[in-house]
Amino acid sequence: MPPEAQPVSDSTSQRPGGARSPVRRWMLRVLLAAGLLLVGYHAWLFAQVWWLRGHNPSTTAFMEQGLDRLQDRSPQARLQHRWIPYEQVSVHLKRAVVAAEDQKFLDHEGFDLEEMEKAYELNKRRGRVRRGASTISQQLAKNLFLSARRSYVRKAEEAVITGMIELLLSKRRILEIYLNVIEWGNGVYGADAAARHYFGTSAASLDAEQSARLAAMIPNPRFYDRRGVTPYLERRTAILLGQMEYVRVP
Repeated sequence: MPPEAQPVSDSTSQRPGGARSPVRRWMLRVLLAAGLLLVGYHAWLFAQVWWLRGHNPSTTAFMEQGLDRLQDRSPQARLQHRWIPYEQVSVHLKRAVVAAEDQKFLDHEGFDLEEMEKAYELNKRRGRVRRGASTISQQLAKNLFLSARRSYVRKAEEAVITGMIELLLSKRRILEIYLNVIEWGNGVYGADAAARHYFGTSAASLDAEQSARLAAMIPNPRFYDRRGVTPYLERRTAILLGQMEYVRVP
């Protein structure tokens, strides 16, 4: 008499971890969706930087954040900002800004590795961030698309966008946009608004000392807008006046 038939086992349900396979599939789908979103976001950023080759930005992430800050106190507040072509910015201001913020601007490809190493060593000795090493291109990336909040994620995004900016835009165009969008006071953005706000003149008419003072204000513009001229600002202005004549600009 033939032996009794044995039930056929379900190898799928019996193998270790088989019950978790739907969870794994769900996780893979989530990771795939996240990857596609990340690729799409960076494709959008690339397109935005490409657009800047021939178009001027009407606003930036920093300008929008600045306007929100002003309107929290006064809903009717408006930014002081007026775009001007590169040719209408005083050469003194161009030289002063490059002297103050990025003296190797024409030589690097977006990152000054030597300055980054010096800043790292200084900050390590002090136990906190006391010195930055952001180039003009890095600052522009942050101003256009990001926030002032410090984090490793934001720095990574800044690095990616900086690479796009250096790839797609000329040094002249980078400096033109930078001079037109950076913050120079509480609600004051761009060289022409700064010149009129502090000196009652146009950006084209700024002399060397006025330009050096504006450049010296860049790291902390709202502070100097409130406090006016300080001993440190005077010293920094004098240093920049001595450096400006040796700086090359596009």
